[in-house]
Amino acid sequence: MGKRSVVLVGGGPGAWDLITVRGMHALQAADVILADHLGPTSELEKLCDITTKEIIDCSKLPYGRQVAQEKINEMLVEHALAGKNVVRLKGGDSFVFGRGFEEVQACAEHGIEVEVVPGVTSAISVPAVFGVPVTQRGMVHSFTVISGHVPPGHPTSLNNWSALAQTGGTLVVIMGVKNGPAIASALIDAGRPASTPVAVIQEGTTSSQVGFRCTLETLGISLRGNGVMPPAVIVIGEVAGLEV
Repeated sequence: MGKRSVVLVGGGPGAWDLITVRGMHALQAADVILADHLGPTSELEKLCDITTKEIIDCSKLPYGRQVAQEKINEMLVEHALAGKNVVRLKGGDSFVFGRGFEEVQACAEHGIEVEVVPGVTSAISVPAVFGVPVTQRGMVHSFTVISGHVPPGHPTSLNNWSALAQTGGTLVVIMGVKNGPAIASALIDAGRPASTPVAVIQEGTTSSQVGFRCTLETLGISLRGNGVMPPAVIVIGEVAGLEV
């Protein structure tokens, strides 16, 4: 029986060449790759010889096809206990709203070691490639990364939107396309100026990247008017108005 281990790889924001070298080496050594739809999944052949590997689609498409987290955990354990070199490939960084630690815990329960390979998170990198810094000297000294997958006021929401509106820092919202209008309204109601600049970037770092700027007041209508679909990053704050 081979070594019982899993490598949890953050695949980066989308472009295949934004994965780390360590992550690429892990893919090359893998027997089995359990891959999400984000990150470099569609271009794996540029990173490793996919003909020698079993590739399992573990996509969680927004408002679409879903593979239950419990099932993913079971597959990780099953293949690792069979002595295979297993890579769990996720978009961005596995520990930034990626459920990565849940998978580490599931493996640990079965005595399986997990090596964590950090990834480039879309929350910072996608604004950067669009020309938006999340911090800027003399303008903002903090930024907050927020999950927008549930709207303000929802019983399962863990965000204090009133407090977030008052931070004075940049707010970076991921998984917030559907709830963007409600998020904008909540922030304005809590005191964030309606004129606050906003940048929206869809499919960041890929050949399909598109983006635009608006204000917090016009965010909802701009999302609809531009037909924005996930994945997209929304940047709220004065930095979103900066242009070279």
